[in-house]
Amino acid sequence: MLFAVSGWAADTTLPAVQVNAVRLDIPPFDLPASLSVVTVAPADSGKPGVNLSEALIGVPGVLARDRQNYAQDEQLSLRGFGARSTFGVRGVRLYADGIPATMPDGQGQLSHFSLDAAERVEVLRGPFSALYGNASGGVVQLWSAEGSTPAQTRVGLFAGSNASMRLGLSTRGADGPFDYNLALSHFQTAGYRDHSRAQRESGNARLGFDLGRAGHLTLVFSTLALPQAQDPLGLTRAQVAADPRQAPAAADQFNTRKSVHQTQGGAVYEFAPDGQTQWRVMAYYGQRGVQQMLSVPVVAQRNPLNAGGVVDLDTRYGGLDTRWTRRATFAGRPLELVLGLSYDDQDQHRRGYENFAGNVLGVTGRLRRDEDDRVWNLDPYAQLYWHFAAQWSLLAGVRHSEVHFRSRDRYIAPGNPDDSGQVSYGATTPVLGLQYRPGEKLRFYASYGEGFETPTFAELGYRADGGAGLALNLRPSRSRQGELGANWQPASDWELDTALFRADSRNELAVADNTGGRASYRNIGRSRRQGIEASLRGDLGDGWRVLLGATHVQARFLSSFRTSSPTVTVPAGSRIPGVPENYGSLRIERGSALGWRMGVEWQGVGAIPVDDRDSARAAGYLLTGVDLGYGIDLGATRLHLSARVDNLFDRHVIGSVIVNESNGRFYEPAPGRSMMFGAQLEL
Repeated sequence: MLFAVSGWAADTTLPAVQVNAVRLDIPPFDLPASLSVVTVAPADSGKPGVNLSEALIGVPGVLARDRQNYAQDEQLSLRGFGARSTFGVRGVRLYADGIPATMPDGQGQLSHFSLDAAERVEVLRGPFSALYGNASGGVVQLWSAEGSTPAQTRVGLFAGSNASMRLGLSTRGADGPFDYNLALSHFQTAGYRDHSRAQRESGNARLGFDLGRAGHLTLVFSTLALPQAQDPLGLTRAQVAADPRQAPAAADQFNTRKSVHQTQGGAVYEFAPDGQTQWRVMAYYGQRGVQQMLSVPVVAQRNPLNAGGVVDLDTRYGGLDTRWTRRATFAGRPLELVLGLSYDDQDQHRRGYENFAGNVLGVTGRLRRDEDDRVWNLDPYAQLYWHFAAQWSLLAGVRHSEVHFRSRDRYIAPGNPDDSGQVSYGATTPVLGLQYRPGEKLRFYASYGEGFETPTFAELGYRADGGAGLALNLRPSRSRQGELGANWQPASDWELDTALFRADSRNELAVADNTGGRASYRNIGRSRRQGIEASLRGDLGDGWRVLLGATHVQARFLSSFRTSSPTVTVPAGSRIPGVPENYGSLRIERGSALGWRMGVEWQGVGAIPVDDRDSARAAGYLLTGVDLGYGIDLGATRLHLSARVDNLFDRHVIGSVIVNESNGRFYEPAPGRSMMFGAQLEL
């Protein structure tokens, strides 16, 4: 699926927007892959720009759920991959301006994505995500806008339900060979639920330098501060029925919470010595500190092997990617070749403490874990695109990944021996796609690829048997993916895309136990995700536009296995928890930057199993949102006013689930009817 929200063109020899998801200078319409390119402008629909999910309306295959829990970050899954994640993003690789937002171990965070600075988001699903290495489900990339002339500055203030407020400031401009895009934001909320207050500050900068014949240099910087985000934990079904806004007693007893501080910088240098050759070198480095108070019961921490109820992580990470591109002809037809080498390194100092001192709960107590963890990878890769006939093209690639984990245990005590260890994973992941072009407005394609996903340190962090040290017995998950797709552009302002897909995995990484905010994992034999997705967007006339994305996915375990607590056999054919079979979104809107603007959105999600046993499900729902805006021309400035109502009919729904939560607290309720008012000034 290949589409862009704006800038469509009937002439498909040029891309609607410049995309980078497959590292080739090829129009998205001419790629045999499921690639969605969406323009980022959440404020146009009255949204404050807090979460990436605000910008993904109408993108098929993607399920982005705002947990209403800023201690656990937004939940993102693609075609059922990533749904097991209890916090952060797994199984999907993230990038911001070409710089990885996924750690070298495979764990990603969306919290430092800046929608104020963003121009577009690219979402790559299916087989070709294997070209990025340690990711099975797909790739999500956010790109900031380049600086412009004349300079543009925007100040925006949004405020609404649950004492939520967001202030954003962004400016972009250019001066000769130099361009810039700077953004700052502050967000705070009292939270929909009890014990869910949060505050977040972020800063982002993109600086571009045109070096003439010497090439182009881009510098990217970001900073994130989450000084304290309360964690309301999940609720049982009975608790949801009694009061969906409550938090369980453990949240208050232990004052469950999380704080994050992150800074990251990167540089991308591009040099084209001639019209056929290009070099690209990317380097990045970052630091991330996390402190989290869990609700692990005191009695459980009496076990000498227990790591305590406080997690303290100090992580330093970085990497380098070098890429050579050559454009030529072969057998008289256009060919583009890419050769690259990627290196990433992550050093993490992990400490665990008791979450009590004496009779006082929710404070940092005695040290119970102290280790140095490191992971590094070295991945060569190659891609080739060949338009070998007038109506046929071929896209192929291969990547070899070597990922090495090592842990050095510094906490050795009576009953808690030295748990140092290391493990290495390796895989070669080929991909192949073929596209047929019967005409200028229609494309058919078929693709196949093999994926590779290692456990992250979060999944290696706790052993399923309750022992100390890392779960080095976990194996990587391997997948084989295939899809058939069709893309149709009947007019310059209409596009319809469909894809049939299947992904078969072995050694599926699944949640073994989830207690007190701490999850352990295991491997499950075989699993399958298959389905169909479609998107439609176009101009209805008289200023009306439509945007639709729908997905049907069947996610099943193909192997039976036994669970613990309680011990039962899960039969083959059971649904994979956390994955709805049907989901989608629809938006109809009218208006432009000046004058009146209005829109209506519908978001639907089917029932979601909460555990491997399918013992319960979060009910499906259909939510309605409406927004109204007005743009005023004040001469040198413009003022945009907006009002938005989400969950218009005040439905009681579960926004996300905590898979396999051992206490039965699977459910994270979503807000009822909520309102947001905004004012933005463009200078």
